Amino acid sequence: MAKERDDILVVGEVVEVFPNAMFKIQIDEQHHVLAVPAGRLRLSNIRLVAGDKVRVALSPYDLTRGRITWRINEGRGPR
Repeated sequence: MAKERDDILVVGEVVEVFPNAMFKIQIDEQHHVLAVPAGRLRLSNIRLVAGDKVRVALSPYDLTRGRITWRINEGRGPR
């Protein structure tokens, strides 16, 4: 059974890709978050590149780090 979480869900854009599967996500004009992909994204081999829109789950304890839970498809088709 899954845990009940108190995560804050926000939508942002990947700005920069770092080694070791870390990404800098821009949430709005002045806020940036360092995020890693969730386990489901890693298992499904979902590729993230700069410019992708993503949904990020932030912990209420540390709003500067997050977990990417979903890649939002904007109808661009397969890569």
